[in-house]
Amino acid sequence: MATKKTKQNTGSSTIALNKKARHDFSIEDRFEAGMVLEGWEVKSLRAGKTQLVDSYVIIKNGEAWLLGCLINPLLAASTHIHPDATRTRKLLLHREELNKLIGAVERKGYTVVPLAMYWKHGRAKLEIGLAKGKKEHDKRATEKDRDWAREKQRILRHS
Repeated sequence: MATKKTKQNTGSSTIALNKKARHDFSIEDRFEAGMVLEGWEVKSLRAGKTQLVDSYVIIKNGEAWLLGCLINPLLAASTHIHPDATRTRKLLLHREELNKLIGAVERKGYTVVPLAMYWKHGRAKLEIGLAKGKKEHDKRATEKDRDWAREKQRILRHS
C-alpha cells in the first residue's frame, strides 16, 4: 500500500509586515494584489530580504504600482543582471478593484498603503489597504485603548 506524501510547511507564509502602516493609518478596506517580479526578486523574497516600511502604492494610467519597497538582492545573484533594490513594481488587480481604488483615491482623499507581503499557492502576494491618515491624537487614543484592554485582561486573569 502506497503512503501519501505530505507537504511539510517550513515556517510561516508571511514574508514581510508593515506595522507602521497600521499605526499611521486607519485601514478601511483591504485588497490582495499579485506582483510582477523578476527571478532574483523571488529568490530574495524566499530568503526574507525585504522591507515594506517606507513603501506606498500609486495609481497611474489605470494601473497600480508599488514604490519604495526594498528587496535586497542576494550575494549569489547572477553576474549578467544589475538588480535595482527599490525599483517600481507593477501590481496585478482585477479591473473592478482598480476602479474602486481609483474612485476612493481621487474623489474621497484616501491613500493606498501596502500592509503585508506573503506567499499564496507559491506566488508572492501583497495585501494593500485603502486608508485614511490618523492625526496624532488618534494615535494616542488607539494606544491608550490597547493598553486599557491589556490591563483589563490582567485584572480578570488575577481575580
